[in-house]
Amino acid sequence: MLELSFDDPERLVAVSHALSTRSRVDILRLLSSRKLNVIEISEALKLPVSTVANNVKILEAAKLINTELLPASRGAMKVCSRNYDDIHLSFNQDRSMPKGALHVYEMEMPIGYYGDCEVYPTCGMANAEGMLIREDEPASFYHPKHVGAQIIWFRKGFVEYLIPLELPPKARIESMALSLELCSEAPNYDNNWPSDISFWINGVEIGTWMSPGDFGDRRGKLNPAWWLDWMTQYGFLKTWRIDGERTTLDMEKASDVTISDLKLTYRPNVKVRIGVKGDAIHQGGVNLFGRQFGDHEQEILLKVYYSLDEEI
Repeated sequence: MLELSFDDPERLVAVSHALSTRSRVDILRLLSSRKLNVIEISEALKLPVSTVANNVKILEAAKLINTELLPASRGAMKVCSRNYDDIHLSFNQDRSMPKGALHVYEMEMPIGYYGDCEVYPTCGMANAEGMLIREDEPASFYHPKHVGAQIIWFRKGFVEYLIPLELPPKARIESMALSLELCSEAPNYDNNWPSDISFWINGVEIGTWMSPGDFGDRRGKLNPAWWLDWMTQYGFLKTWRIDGERTTLDMEKASDVTISDLKLTYRPNVKVRIGVKGDAIHQGGVNLFGRQFGDHEQEILLKVYYSLDEEI
């Protein structure tokens, strides 16, 4: 759920503008249950492709949708998915929560702040100024410099994060969402390089995403000037959601893992592991992007939605 209020007027204006035309609302409606590319949206709404493309840019700028460039028979196609199922507008300056409302705990973990790892070449990491460690030296992943990483890559293995979970004593966790930008890891880059990237939370495997490639057909929007054109440029922003019924990836069911399976109650942290298993069909590696690389200005973003017993 997206919460909007006067506390963030720029965001409120951007979202309001994005919702100000019937065509953009219709696009969000179409994306309620599945991903669609621009041509499919154009055909469904009987609108010119150019009109749909412009509206998609506005919705993307307002962060109401995610877009991915996927390989097609001729070049690449832009595939769209919706970011939020609900939007809540709060114009009341009273900060008390209404009875039964969900609170949101949010924590952004820098990609360099992993607490454990086991990686295999090709591997390395860099920040906006340059390379942090020697490439293809797994032992270097334990060097203290790793906390400054803004892009991390490895062919096989995992990195694991302990994300603090600071909730009130009477909090009852209803659901959580985890989002980050990532892609496969190929020598230099290869847009057609599949990789089965798995995710675990508190030791429970929540699902696997097959990344279609390691993308370098254009420069990432945030990449520093020193980063060479023939290297990995950007990834896809993927969002896992776990609630009382299932786990979804970008709103499509990924597994039957529920929020109760993660045993979050009374824990001081959430343990998140990202990796490629040794028996994966596609061992195409992982690239993780921080704020200064790729297309999306964020790190690993965790959101936990909870209620308080006295408000129920």
